[in-house]
Amino acid sequence: MQQRTVVMVSLAHLKRRLGQYAAVWVAAFLLSGTAILVGLWFADLMTAADLVLPVGLALTALVLGAGVVASLVSRETVGTKLLVVLLALLLVLPLLWAPVSAAVAIAFFADRSIEYSEAYAAFQIGVSQVLFPISQALGEGELFGWVWSAFQWVSTIVGFLSALAKVWPMVKRLLGPEPAAEV
Repeated sequence: MQQRTVVMVSLAHLKRRLGQYAAVWVAAFLLSGTAILVGLWFADLMTAADLVLPVGLALTALVLGAGVVASLVSRETVGTKLLVVLLALLLVLPLLWAPVSAAVAIAFFADRSIEYSEAYAAFQIGVSQVLFPISQALGEGELFGWVWSAFQWVSTIVGFLSALAKVWPMVKRLLGPEPAAEV
């Protein structure tokens, strides 16, 4: 007779962690963007980005790590803890893209090339070291460029949607209740 093992997962805990992920993405984007804009009063865009991005990336990674550790030491089931770790691994690059995308957006509106930033270049090299072996395992040639572009777009869309999901309820509260429909 076979025994079936049931792995229990707390969807409420996962939803809370994903909500916190969204909040961290928004905070990393806004704080890094604000810090770079403030830095423009004192330095060139690339210098400001080079000062802000390492701090933004480190703080973002620390907050993500703290969330994972909090889940690991919680009273949640092993299945929930494993899913939290898996989600963190899947979402670490999009989350780290948040402060970088703030710098990219500012550089875009300033009509400057962000590629001159040493911090951006180091980030791109680091991500390339992760994505290149994956793209090589899947194929050759221009696949890496496609993977890099896909990473940027997916990370931006994931961040935007998670930010929208986090901010929309606040916007609805500010706008007030919907008027009653006339019958």
